Amino acid sequence: MTDPLPIRIGHGYDLHRLVSERKLILGGVEIPFHLGLLGHSDADCLTHSLADAILGALSLPDIGHYFPDNDPANKDLDSKIILSKALSETDRLGYQVGNIDLTIIAEKPKILHYIEKIKTSLSNTMNIPKERIGIKATTNEQIGAIGRMEGIATFAVCSLIKK
Repeated sequence: MTDPLPIRIGHGYDLHRLVSERKLILGGVEIPFHLGLLGHSDADCLTHSLADAILGALSLPDIGHYFPDNDPANKDLDSKIILSKALSETDRLGYQVGNIDLTIIAEKPKILHYIEKIKTSLSNTMNIPKERIGIKATTNEQIGAIGRMEGIATFAVCSLIKK
């Protein structure tokens, strides 16, 4: 039986710790900063939350199922590969990305000046127009771990449309 739903919605969340001697990569864009995100892959939490949102919309397992952090093959993996896997599943199941809405929560660095670069990067990786990508950046008002600059968190929502 084929799925009659013409539109599916997915939600993703990710958080990575900020540490020294790592690059800060968000949405496939390296952002100059004295701290970077810690993770088994390149730790691009924006791309991770987006891939999880897509997989969730398809009712599939999260990215850890496809790219386990205990697999040496995934060490320092470019997260665009993770996103590409989610997109291939989208295509395989007969859907296409409608739009995405992303939120970056970081005390520092200020993300505003990198939003257009991130949109371009995601647009190129996902093969969708930049006009379908919304990105917002906010702080945690110096509250909690994110407010103390211990990490960066991201939320992603996406719509998938039946082809």
